[in-house]
Amino acid sequence: MTGAPGTTSPEHDRTRRPFAGRTGKEDRMAKVIEQRGLYFDEFEVGAVYKHAPGRTVTEADNVLFTTLTMNTQSLHLDAAWSERQEFGERLVNSMMTLSIIVGASVAQLTQGTIVANLGFEEVAFPHPMHHGDTLYSESEILDARPSKSRPGQGIIRVRHVGRNQDGTVVATCVRSVLMQGAPAGTGHDDDAAPAPRDGSPESAETSGAGLPGREAPTNAAAPVADPTGKEQS
Repeated sequence: MTGAPGTTSPEHDRTRRPFAGRTGKEDRMAKVIEQRGLYFDEFEVGAVYKHAPGRTVTEADNVLFTTLTMNTQSLHLDAAWSERQEFGERLVNSMMTLSIIVGASVAQLTQGTIVANLGFEEVAFPHPMHHGDTLYSESEILDARPSKSRPGQGIIRVRHVGRNQDGTVVATCVRSVLMQGAPAGTGHDDDAAPAPRDGSPESAETSGAGLPGREAPTNAAAPVADPTGKEQS
């Protein structure tokens, strides 16, 4: 039933009202929580982060990544040739495996809080990845120290480990990362920096392209022998 001319009945009144919610309080301001990684001040040396979800790697993933990166290795592209080789099938590009285990850590560790990647060391692929394998990643914080040349920032060293669905380690690396310190007023900016482990190497501070005063790790990445004696990447 309608009311007097020029009025709107309650059932047809579409005027927006503040949502009261379960508390019954109107005009309540919602708490906004931004997804981010960790600031340098928040890293805990020795902590291990297990990342989710895992990533099932398909044949299409492997072919796309391999061709996108100009890698013509038959071990990734040529099914007939690969059947006659030691593994009996094509293998997942090891650079893709490395990219996934690092990428899986971003949401928890470095999303929006990184300054720059400084380098990789101790890269190894102890077991091959096959089409259909699922890759799981975890990261251990090895050490952390404030930057000597960039106030308010710090360097962490993190070991990334990738395992397949059977728990077999398929890739490892140690990465040095320059991180932002916590902004003033966040409650973390006055905290003491994470203490480095005893004997942890100090990074040399040198100039780097695109990053004045860039800090680079002292340990250069050493070549890792293929456990099968064959080139996989």
